[in-house]
Parts: sequence; structure tokens; C-alpha cells
Amino acid sequence: MALLSLKDARSRILAATASPPATEILALSDALGRVLATPVVAQRDVPPFDNSAMDGYALRATDLPGPVAVVQRVPAGQPALPLAPGTAARIFTGAVLPEGADTVLIQENAALEGDQLVALEPPEPGANIRRRGGDLALGSTVLPQGSVLTPQDLGLVASVGFASVSVYRRLRIGVITTGDELVEPGDDPEAWQIFNSNGVQLCAQLTALGFIARRYPNVPDDAELTGQVLERAAAECDCLITSGGVSVGEEDHVRGQIEARGELTLWKLALKPGKPLAFGRVSGCPVFGLPGNPVSSWVTFGLLVKPWLLASQGAEVPAQQRAAAVAGFSLSRPGTREEYLRVVLDQQVPPIATLTGDQSSGVLSGAGLATALAVIPPGTTVAPGDRVQVITITDFLSPLAAG
Repeated sequence: MALLSLKDARSRILAATASPPATEILALSDALGRVLATPVVAQRDVPPFDNSAMDGYALRATDLPGPVAVVQRVPAGQPALPLAPGTAARIFTGAVLPEGADTVLIQENAALEGDQLVALEPPEPGANIRRRGGDLALGSTVLPQGSVLTPQDLGLVASVGFASVSVYRRLRIGVITTGDELVEPGDDPEAWQIFNSNGVQLCAQLTALGFIARRYPNVPDDAELTGQVLERAAAECDCLITSGGVSVGEEDHVRGQIEARGELTLWKLALKPGKPLAFGRVSGCPVFGLPGNPVSSWVTFGLLVKPWLLASQGAEVPAQQRAAAVAGFSLSRPGTREEYLRVVLDQQVPPIATLTGDQSSGVLSGAGLATALAVIPPGTTVAPGDRVQVITITDFLSPLAAG
């Protein structure tokens, strides 16, 4: 089977996106990070009335520079009486603008002589007023369907009077690690065993993105056991993510069991790290078979699994953001696969990208140090000073820049 480009793999995977799950109504306090199932439409103007943007005096601009009689005081949250020509109201930030007023004179530019107001520096007509509907107009879309709700989104929803929102049910994602060599953190490993980091980091990524991660016990290198766990998990979850067992070794059983108990849609990518990625279905349940090397698992999750999951959750999946940087490293040999290097960006403009160290797919410490991934196209060499494209780790991990 020929190696598939990352672009083609992403296209084929996203074409197999599942329909969004059922919806539920949640209070705003419980909706952070959830995906909006229906648009939020403003039921009133925001702000709902003309109001003062500053502490000062509401009046007619034509009455300035004064003197003008101050006849009322209008704090926020209180009604205001209409203003007759030649009069003003002491007003505070957020307070309703009295009928007849068209300008607010800020208090720093005002002087009082008894109850008479004089403008030390007359404002432009209409100054310092927040107009009704200036933020949101009645009937306008506040947030579209598919929005991943952030704290500021929830504040916006509250500002138009909604106490709850309709969101999609969170997808249940099964995480299955495989390999005789793995032992769980906290246990005592034999000399030939390593700690299972993929199970932890995959579940953590899923939780950070708002999914329900269901961890299954590690599966030994046994074909029948592997298949049984895949079928059991497929019946309990909306999607499965496995790590290990998708390469060509005699003890790699995941790919074969996906084929034997379902279908294999794609396998082997022109990607480094992450070549032996598999995607298919078992008993109708989508399955991502990720490589066992921890960096390969981490990279392929961000590039391919995350976009599919977010789209299947009903979220809008924006294009992945890339930025320009200057290489602070060299690659003298052109590769045959698109390569993602762990780099640290400095504070220059454009930033200089420096390798975190050993780029082996088994060296997970570089992922913790990296602030970006440098994207190296196939057939490309790099010399210090060359321009390279980078994806910041913030964008790589965020649900709002999924790829």
C-alpha cells in the first residue's frame, strides 16, 4: 500500500465524519467547552438603551460651553427623567441616557459653580455614549451552531438573557493501549518493560478537548485478545483510539484485527513521525490506530484524530494556523515524508526556531519543551536562516484551531 499524504489522509478521514450526537440543555455554569447545537440569537438589543460610557454630565451639545443647570442625578440601574433645553444630568457609567440628551461631558472636563455646569473642554456632539444595539442588535446571531463555548462566549450568552444553551452530548472515546512491554505508572516494571505513557497522554488530550475518555486495560500482544477488546469497546463507545500494534511486526495485531472484524480505510502515511497510522471501523465504530511511539501518537492525534473528533462532535473545525519562523537548525538530508519537528521559538520577529534536541519518535521530553512544531515538506533541506512554517503548540492543542 502506497504512503498517503497527510493532506489526502485528512481529507479522507474528515469525509468519514460521524453525524453529531444527540443534544441536551445545560445551564451556562455547566456549558464551558461544550459544542453549541443551535445558534444563540439576541432576544433584545445590547445594550438595551443608550447609556453613558463615562462618569460625567448628560446634556445637549448645543447648550455648551454653558453654563447649564444640573437638575437630576442618574446612577446606573435607575430611570432618568427627560431633560429640558439648558439643563443637564449628573450621570454615571452605564446609566440610561435621559431623553433629550445627546452628549456626555466627562467629569474631568467639567466645572461646577453651584448647580451651574461649565464645560472646560466641550466634547464633540454624541461623545461618550454607548448606543442601543451598538454591541448586538435584536435578532442578530450571537453565536453560531458549532461554537466551542469559551468563558467569553458564556458571558456573551448571558448578556442577551439566556440561562441555558443547547449543546451536543459529549462523545465517549475509548482508549486502548497494546503491548507486552507496557506497565502502568506506579507499578514495578521488569527490566524489559516501560511505563505506559500513551494511555495517560491520550486520555488527557481527550479530556482537555471536552470528550469523555474511557480507558481500557492494556492489551497484551495477542491477536484474539486484541480483537475481543476492540469489539467490546466498539459496543460501548462512539470512537476508539488505540496505540501500538499497527506496524508490520509479527506482534502487531491491531491493524489485522480491524480488518478481520470490520474494515480498514487507510494505513501508512507519508508523515514523520507517525507513518503507521490506521483508520477504519470495528462493528461500525470508528477506530484510529495510532503508532506506539509516544511522540508519533501525540503528533498524529493532533493532526488527524482531533479534527475528526471535533467535527463529529458538531464543532466547526477551522483551518490550522501556521506562522513564519527562521530556522535555527539544519537538515542536510531531504526526507520523503512531511516532517514535524519539535522546536522552541524565541521572542524575535520573525522568531527563530531551535530544535528541542533528539527528534526521535520515542523521546517524549521534547514534546514538553516544545513551543511549536516546524513543518518540513518532503524533499526539503534546511539551513540556518531559512524560512520555515510552524504551528504553535497552543494552536496544535486548542479545540479552536483543530487542523
